[in-house]
Amino acid sequence: MLTVGVDIGGTSVRAGVVDADGTVIADVSAAPTPTRADELDDTVADLVGGLAAQHDVSAVGLAVAGFVDPDKRSVAFGAHLPWRDDPVVDRLGARLGVPVVLEHDANAAGLAEHRVGAAAGASVAVLVALGTGIGAALLVEGAVFRGAHGVAPELGHLTVVRGGRPCPCGKRGCLERYCSGTALGRSAEELVAASEDFSVLRATWERAEPITGRDVARAAEAGDALARRVVDQFADWLGQALALVADVFDPDVVVIGGEVSASASLYLDRARRRYADEVTGNGHRRLAEVRPAVLGGRAGIIGAALDAREQAISS
Repeated sequence: MLTVGVDIGGTSVRAGVVDADGTVIADVSAAPTPTRADELDDTVADLVGGLAAQHDVSAVGLAVAGFVDPDKRSVAFGAHLPWRDDPVVDRLGARLGVPVVLEHDANAAGLAEHRVGAAAGASVAVLVALGTGIGAALLVEGAVFRGAHGVAPELGHLTVVRGGRPCPCGKRGCLERYCSGTALGRSAEELVAASEDFSVLRATWERAEPITGRDVARAAEAGDALARRVVDQFADWLGQALALVADVFDPDVVVIGGEVSASASLYLDRARRRYADEVTGNGHRRLAEVRPAVLGGRAGIIGAALDAREQAISS
């Protein structure tokens, strides 16, 4: 049985055909995410139709950057998507002629890492996806835990600094304002402004251009001392976040995914040490294994496709 996974993000839509082992055997180039609901329907249908013309597809899974209703049939809201309280499963299922399964994108990535990635075999696994913001997923005995209303766990919007940096969610001091790819850039800008130390990042700041997380990672890899300090701060925040995760969920594996995971060698060891120091009962309890994700940018496609496969088999 082959299934298609469609990763619907705020900027692009990607799709691929996935086999039972979680291998992407064919994919299509990313298309820009439309701003109208009917155009987004068309984009998904075009991507899936192109793949289905070349492969015998049994079901389609959608990984969506937005709130999914508990029944997994509608998209309630997505900050960068046009679907609002939209019954996309029924509508797209009728249009595509195959079963359609819907899932939050972080849950899909977590499912993929649990089935065929870094969390394979874990009893309780947490995915923390570090990118523009922070996405998270919790799997218990292989099943996605989504909470009573389908939005758990929103780790990125835990308040960690009272009255801290403003967050697009409307709150201040959210974890993702200090521990995400965006946060790396913001922290670098603050440190450059407050310091006269040499840094290759200063030229970007003096041109009034935003410093990105990738800029910081590249500078740190090249030995830039200021960038290294920013990464160390990031690692400390991540370690504290891991301690919170362990205190609440007590997982056996935590997978660090998202774009920032590509630079895990810069910060993960320090984050693990901070986690061990911060967790409740430190020194007297087993710690979760903290591993970088292994599926990269295809995790959403793979997880959505495997979810569709499992749902098709069970039905």
